[in-house]
Amino acid sequence: MASFAQWIEGARPRTLPNAVAPVIAGTGAAAWLGAASWWKALLALLVAVAMIIGVNYANDYSDGIRGTDDVRAGPLRLVGSKVASPRSVLTAAVASLTVAAGAGLALAWFSSPWLIAVGVACIAGAWLYTGGAKPYGYLGLGEVAVFVFFGLVAVLGTQYTQALRVDWVGGALAVAMGCLSSAVLVANNLRDIPTDAQSGKITLAVRLGDAKTRVLFQVLLAVAFTLTLVLMLATPWCAVGLVALPLAVRAAKPVRGGLGGKDLIPVLRDTGLTMLVWALAVAVALVLS
Repeated sequence: MASFAQWIEGARPRTLPNAVAPVIAGTGAAAWLGAASWWKALLALLVAVAMIIGVNYANDYSDGIRGTDDVRAGPLRLVGSKVASPRSVLTAAVASLTVAAGAGLALAWFSSPWLIAVGVACIAGAWLYTGGAKPYGYLGLGEVAVFVFFGLVAVLGTQYTQALRVDWVGGALAVAMGCLSSAVLVANNLRDIPTDAQSGKITLAVRLGDAKTRVLFQVLLAVAFTLTLVLMLATPWCAVGLVALPLAVRAAKPVRGGLGGKDLIPVLRDTGLTMLVWALAVAVALVLS
């Protein structure tokens, strides 16, 4: 039986900024339209957090039963390390996704029924990332899915549920969040290139190779901070988002330096912190404006 601490580690808490930051950004975008709703923001946050925990447990289960996680350089995987049974991890994944679905249905009820279809697509994307006969995470499409679901859908969905419309500010925030969220996965897959290639998991990093993956990581960060300048067209106060730049520089340093394996684990933490600080700073600027 896995301990409570191991279940927490299996939920991959380093990825939580991928869920929290887009909701903060989307709420800031709704506030820019004068339509922020804090209880809807909290409901959207529940959807996002439950969704990402469900994705992580589903990924743990699917990779574990395929043998992908038998040899790895990253943190603990419950099934791969055999500290928890596949069935128990699958149950945790289903429970988390069920919570996300329930909160999502409530949000759709108070916003727009067509959002239910978006929720169904999100849950399908969560499972098919590493599950099913042809998981798209094994075809190099993981970063694309993260950009869409934890960038465009999460930010614009949050803005829409509160304001019942989206605008270019929300779009710029969504692209920035998508880039930063994808950068977290790029760093993760950069670390796992040797073991993923060995196990047949052909991620985008495996396709691009080590050197080009390192360039991609830095480009994603650069695009996000370039969009900070674009958002200054809405209000100059969005420049406060540059407060996250030192965190981004720290995150990129091991990547630029050619480090690999466990030395890349802090990159995930620092990229997540960059995303969180950036979203919070820009959202506050939009709220106050």
